[in-house]
Amino acid sequence: MSRVCQITGKKTISGNNISHSNRKTKRKFLPNLHKHTFYLFNQKKKITLLVSKKGLSIIDKMGIESALLYKNIKGK
Repeated sequence: MSRVCQITGKKTISGNNISHSNRKTKRKFLPNLHKHTFYLFNQKKKITLLVSKKGLSIIDKMGIESALLYKNIKGK
């Protein structure tokens, strides 16, 4: 499973480690993802999503149902 937020779409990006002598080696910047279970009241079921911290704050502001409609994710 790829490390992608299911609400915001954030994913792993690449960059460089830069040493004191200015050598550059490749590295990955991983998103701050958490597996979280939400309860959908209108469908009366639980869904588990892999969301970033930013995605959690979006869900707190909009609510889970409207956030899922916004990103067009179906409750599984």
